[in-house]
Amino acid sequence: MPDSRTSAHRDSLKGVRIARGASPWLLPTVATAALSLARASKSKRAKAIAVPTTALAAGMLWFFRDPEREIAQGRVISPADGVVQSIMPWKDGRTRVAIFMSPLNVHVNRAPLAGTVTSVEHVPGGFVPAFNKESENNERVVWHFDTELGDIEMVQIAGAVARRIVPYIPQGTKVEQGDRIGLIRFGSRVDIYLPEGVEVAVEVGQATTAGVTRIDRD
Repeated sequence: MPDSRTSAHRDSLKGVRIARGASPWLLPTVATAALSLARASKSKRAKAIAVPTTALAAGMLWFFRDPEREIAQGRVISPADGVVQSIMPWKDGRTRVAIFMSPLNVHVNRAPLAGTVTSVEHVPGGFVPAFNKESENNERVVWHFDTELGDIEMVQIAGAVARRIVPYIPQGTKVEQGDRIGLIRFGSRVDIYLPEGVEVAVEVGQATTAGVTRIDRD
């Protein structure tokens, strides 16, 4: 049966920190909210501004949460929180698993396998909604990992709102399975390409949790 638990539910009892790369959005929002709250008792205008700015700051803090995870055992684990949008066979024999990340999901992505980052390539593109087929031409970062299964490709795709992808590590970095490797700001998509012969263990519509949900089957 598909695992329908959300990442928010999974993270409710775990330690949480703020994601790296959040400061350009988070600091101005929190600073504005703090200033409005400080002046709320002296100014009606500041009081009126304090409510929405505080709500926005709280929303930003929630969006940029980066919970600790107990990394699952398995050959390939999910690089992203979200929902499996599609599973497609590729011409070269690989299988692409596309995971849609809504604004409610954790947006820190993790290494699907242990290995070495052999390539991190930024590809300019558009910003159509990540659930749209044309999002394949959106701005994206293409990762390649040298792993025990050979070359593994993973693609972070920006969405209509997510206009910035923040890689955490450069080419040549050795990673352990489940290590944090990057952030996509706001709604987006992550694709992972499984090598030929690797059976997919997830289903379309299934919820995934980065570092927890196993993508392949023995």
